[in-house]
Amino acid sequence: MIRRRVVVSGDVQGVFFRDTCRRKADEHGVTGWVRNLPDGTVEAVFEGEPERVQEMVDWAREGPPMATVNTASVQEEEPEELTGFDIRPTPGGF
Repeated sequence: MIRRRVVVSGDVQGVFFRDTCRRKADEHGVTGWVRNLPDGTVEAVFEGEPERVQEMVDWAREGPPMATVNTASVQEEEPEELTGFDIRPTPGGF
């Protein structure tokens, strides 16, 4: 099991990024979460089998059809053995 944290920038809020990400993660059997950040980026954490997590990282670099992803930074982290995939609230209540 591996874990990756991805932060994507561009036109990524208000384009169904989080909902599509949740559905894709469920389809791929990947756990974790996704949320909007106050600066207009989207942050996601993916945990699971290496090839499945990589598929989600690759998807995040493109996003859903209405999104325009400019950059995607990827960070390796230690897995926390999360269960399910959640859409989390934006930090700071935005």
